[in-house]
Amino acid sequence: MNGFEVVRDFERALCAYTGAKYACATSSCTEALLVVCQYLRVGTVSIPRFTYRGVAMSILNAGGKVAFDDRTWRGSYTLDPYPIKDSARRFTSGMYSPGYYECVSFHWDKILGVSQGGAILHDNGSAQHMFHAMTRDGAHWNAPLHIQTLVRGFHCYMSPEVAAAGIRRLATLPRDNPDLPNSDYSDLSQQEVFK
Repeated sequence: MNGFEVVRDFERALCAYTGAKYACATSSCTEALLVVCQYLRVGTVSIPRFTYRGVAMSILNAGGKVAFDDRTWRGSYTLDPYPIKDSARRFTSGMYSPGYYECVSFHWDKILGVSQGGAILHDNGSAQHMFHAMTRDGAHWNAPLHIQTLVRGFHCYMSPEVAAAGIRRLATLPRDNPDLPNSDYSDLSQQEVFK
């Protein structure tokens, strides 16, 4: 048996819970954002100046530039002008917004709280195929090593152990969960690395 089938099972469970057509499990929400930013080849991206530093780092690491704005948010926000959402502080049933690449977190202090992990929720079938390759060092699933065609990739797939824990937690998670607060973030616009 392929150990990663449990990851596929978790992705299907995420879709059933959130309403997304597809889910690509990753090692973290930060990595999910990196993969989507790379896939969309982002340019300048505007995000709130009070957010998690990993969001800005994902934009930079994908070759983009960060612009900070003064918007207030809770639970989720868009990476403008792209159809990307950082939803690390939101996880509830039916949450998926059609047309978006919505990145969620399963870190131990988040709503699902399994230890680590994240996912890209979306409705684009061709992107799903590419996301699976991008999160597995650029290799498409189930192709023999000697004939694989590689794409730009990262080592950020979700382990089967984390997926199994996610399936167990998701089975008992309430349908409606309030957004987590975001009052603990510092002002990233003041950090030299983002100037």
